[in-house]
Amino acid sequence: MQANHVGAPPQPAQSPGPIFRPPVSSVLSLDFQQLKAKIETYLKPEDVGRVEAAYHFSADAHAGQFRVSGEPYVSHPVAVCSLVADWHLDAQALIAALLHDVMEDTHITKAELTERFGKVSAELVDGLSKLDKIEFRSQEEAQAENFRKMLLAMASDLRVILIKLADRLHNMRTLEHVPEAKRARIAEETMDIYAPLA
Repeated sequence: MQANHVGAPPQPAQSPGPIFRPPVSSVLSLDFQQLKAKIETYLKPEDVGRVEAAYHFSADAHAGQFRVSGEPYVSHPVAVCSLVADWHLDAQALIAALLHDVMEDTHITKAELTERFGKVSAELVDGLSKLDKIEFRSQEEAQAENFRKMLLAMASDLRVILIKLADRLHNMRTLEHVPEAKRARIAEETMDIYAPLA
């Protein structure tokens, strides 16, 4: 409460104004710092800068989104990118790994990705998005059709498959937060479709 003049009604304390919160991406997450140190061992500095720009873009695009575990959603693309970096894939693949869910889960378009990150990375993200948009009438059809689509994607760019495998691997490593029935379905799908490709 502020000091009052005698007889004046009490005044509420003045709030200091809105609290400034920097964009999610303005503070590099520890996970991204570790990823950055990893890629600095084999990428040129300008490519590291492009990957860092993709991290900031992904973090801002996924701001306010969370995984089932409660972690900020951007932790998933960073983990996928870290797996891809373990395989020493190029900057375009690392950028696509960081952006692999932005077309599905946000308002970002392929045209925007092309403008900001180049045609190749945008094509990789688009290829990953197409794999995830497949709908099926039966489990058998799902397995056969998904396998076929993955082979077609492989024919155009093997990096799509490698990023998808990293995506699935990270999702499998974090299944403890998913309901039991969904866990079983994901595990079966992984064994039937993704394990043979690995």
